Amino acid sequence: MDKNSGIQRKNILTCMRWFKPNLKSYFSALMGPGEVTHSTLEGLIEEIRQFILDELGESGKKTHPKTVLRVRYAQDAQALWYTRGDVMAVLAGMHGETIAREKIGRISDKFKGLLPRGLTSRPSPLTR
Repeated sequence: MDKNSGIQRKNILTCMRWFKPNLKSYFSALMGPGEVTHSTLEGLIEEIRQFILDELGESGKKTHPKTVLRVRYAQDAQALWYTRGDVMAVLAGMHGETIAREKIGRISDKFKGLLPRGLTSRPSPLTR
């Protein structure tokens, strides 16, 4: 092993040690006092999943089964986040773009604290 690989490995291990406690403290701050467990996180993701399916309604579920499957089988918060584009298209077709944007905004709000900062929605200069 050369000197550069050892330095790279040390940097990776340092980042990993930094990430774990900070992720835990981040979720602790989000959830309040108490231990954040895998089941708690899964519960939050499941609530978001159900909220999205409720926003689609029975009509959306019947007419767009592939979108419903993507939402149902999203593995984690990030995968669920990426379903919003398809959900937006379905909602816009059913209700129009204005109502669809409102619904997607409510869905996006549910993800606060669950995603890396780079994935969160930013306010658009086009909306006022």
